[in-house]
Amino acid sequence: MRIISGKLKGRSIAAPANLPVRPTTDFAKESLFNILSNRIEYEELIVLDLFCGTGNISYEFASRGVGSITAVDDNFKCSSFVKETAEKFQLTNIKVVKYDVFRFLKSTPFSFDIIFADPPYEMDKIESIANIVFEKKLLNSKGWLIIEHSDKTKLSALPFFYEARSYGKVNFSIFRNDDKEGKK
Repeated sequence: MRIISGKLKGRSIAAPANLPVRPTTDFAKESLFNILSNRIEYEELIVLDLFCGTGNISYEFASRGVGSITAVDDNFKCSSFVKETAEKFQLTNIKVVKYDVFRFLKSTPFSFDIIFADPPYEMDKIESIANIVFEKKLLNSKGWLIIEHSDKTKLSALPFFYEARSYGKVNFSIFRNDDKEGKK
């Protein structure tokens, strides 16, 4: 894994082999950030990275100058690795929370500009992530929810769905808070 843009462009991230993760591929990550870069300004964003795993997405946002990133994962090894790596790269804008993602979503008093979720592909009820986010009003006005999933998961029938993108085996469903009907 590598950071593809920003002040840490080109830096490698060597995650330990014992982490229970499936990091977003560099190709898919680069494609996603190309979409975002054409539509948003990073500096003032508040980002939530759910099922953060190696922290791959958090580092990318931090490298691009995002002001505040909360990375959530309930795995101790993952959250420890993200904390250590953020310190190594001197990324003081990343706050790591070792907690169950669903409990976090249901209890957080904060809202976010971008919520990125990369749950295990085989997880049941991936759609509940979107349901909770919109039910609890966790996205700021014009906010984005991006859920990474396999091609077996279809989220286009959910409210606020905007578009889907596919990059090999990596799929993103994008939801927007500024269009009540979605794009469909």
